[in-house]
Amino acid sequence: MILGRASIRRYDSGHHTENKIMKWIFSSRWLFLVPVLLGAFPAGLAAIDDYVLSADSTQRRPGAPIGRVESFEFNQSEVFPGTNRKVWVYIPAQYRETSPAALMVFQDGHAYVSESGQIRVPIVFDNLINAGEMPVTVGIFLNPGHRGPGAPAHDGWGNRNNRSFEYDTLSADYSKFLIDELIPHIAKEFKLNLTDDPAMRAICGMSSGGICAFTAAWERQDYFHKVISHIGSFTNIRGGHVYPALIRKTERKNIRVFLQDGSNDLNNRFGSWPLANQQMAASLAFTGYDFKFVYGDGAHNGKHGGVIFPDSIRWLWRNEIFQSKLPKSQEILTSDSEWELVGEGYQFTDAACTAPDGSFLFSDLNKATLYSVPVNGSSAVPWLENGPKISGMKFGPDGMLYAATQGTDNEKKIVQIHPESKAVTTIATNVKPNDLVVSSRGMVYFTDTGAGTVVGVPTSARSLSGPSPVAGGITRPNGIGLSPDHKFLYVSEYGGVHVWAFMIADDGSLHSGERYMTLLKPNSRDDSGGDGMTVDSSNRAYITSHEGIQVMDETGRLLTVLSKPQDKSVVSCGFGGPGKAWLYVCNADKVYRRKTMTTGQ
Repeated sequence: MILGRASIRRYDSGHHTENKIMKWIFSSRWLFLVPVLLGAFPAGLAAIDDYVLSADSTQRRPGAPIGRVESFEFNQSEVFPGTNRKVWVYIPAQYRETSPAALMVFQDGHAYVSESGQIRVPIVFDNLINAGEMPVTVGIFLNPGHRGPGAPAHDGWGNRNNRSFEYDTLSADYSKFLIDELIPHIAKEFKLNLTDDPAMRAICGMSSGGICAFTAAWERQDYFHKVISHIGSFTNIRGGHVYPALIRKTERKNIRVFLQDGSNDLNNRFGSWPLANQQMAASLAFTGYDFKFVYGDGAHNGKHGGVIFPDSIRWLWRNEIFQSKLPKSQEILTSDSEWELVGEGYQFTDAACTAPDGSFLFSDLNKATLYSVPVNGSSAVPWLENGPKISGMKFGPDGMLYAATQGTDNEKKIVQIHPESKAVTTIATNVKPNDLVVSSRGMVYFTDTGAGTVVGVPTSARSLSGPSPVAGGITRPNGIGLSPDHKFLYVSEYGGVHVWAFMIADDGSLHSGERYMTLLKPNSRDDSGGDGMTVDSSNRAYITSHEGIQVMDETGRLLTVLSKPQDKSVVSCGFGGPGKAWLYVCNADKVYRRKTMTTGQ
């Protein structure tokens, strides 16, 4: 059975297709047959792949002004040192310096900028901009970098030896290169007034350039809101096969995605391109993205992508505001949940803490000031000024506030703070605490990051010097939390990728520790940056990290990753507000919160 272009064509955020075959393929009952349907056909039954470009791509409409294309060599990158690459810049005839222009960036630029190639972007842009079917858009076309001698010709495919590293790596490096280096350079050199609106920025690529475009937007949704991927390599070249799973387990990002692939695309040691793109489409649908997947019978080339490119652009730049009916994360956030700013202008926020009445406390560590957000309030007010420098704090069963203090070695203590009088009592000295929790049995457990240990001290202690560790062997322990029944203690690794779970004995000792949860980490790092932690009433752990706020379910499985409010470190989190249903995060110099569908302890 041959599935040609009339058989399989579209799968999009409307969750409908043009025929029953696609629905059949995507039904779980028959999913095991997909590899058979997508397998290599005999030579005589190869892909039709005879796509023909329309007039939108082959000739300019009468009266459509011609944009100009400039080119230059770029070899000034610090992100990818020693690389050289060709760059083209398309500036539409309608561009005026007085109005910010939209922006679209193309990887493997030679394949997109050529007016005799398979895509022919300048002709399409001239036609669609003139017809008002897309905004006035500056196009940037760049080839991947090449290090050392032997670079191929700029006007064709070849072994540009930094291509896979730049395109297939799952990290923020390439988006940093674009956003911090290349785009500002182009804006300055060509005196361009480019938009500051991420909704007016798009990025596109094919094959490894396709996954590269998706990664750039995935890592920097604050910069790119629109993506086109042609025959995208969402396969295991450098780990890109994880995206379908990551999409399902990450809070929905604010990006619009267009995918194209064909049933006769590659199937090799790195994976199946058709199957990978179908999995991407299924995951985008499951998570409620604004997306479209056009699936044909083509091979690994730009023919099909070129034919549908004008309509792809119309869809990408359409004015419709897409409203997903699905929650941003399945169990935690509603579809309209957004971060709200609670306070700003701090030096370094930390020590998120839930008060018994639902108010929320945090520390501006360097200024030695504690702040409180009243249970029915939405902004922070000073709670304790000129006090100790606090990196972690929690209320105990006695209603007292217990805190880990910082400073010189003599100032590092575990202290008790009376919530009314603000009187400070020393519980333990000669310690190096980071964060802490207080159990219902009156034990303070705190992490000693440098020593790799958890230390326990009773709340009844007074100036106890050097209390003993109750657990060790943890890679730079940082955040710490308790299950709702206080029978388990959780400890996150800042220098590793695990969250440990210990059983708590009746005498307060810890035993049977295991690496119960595994945190995601950036591709460019060896550690997760597991930091502050809170646990909700359903025994879900929320751990701040390099990747965002990672939420683990009650069995230790990664449930979702909540985005950072701003692109700075998130170090602590906790619940508060009415019903303790608001999740607060300490995000460097600011504190944010958002409404959830759960409650804190």
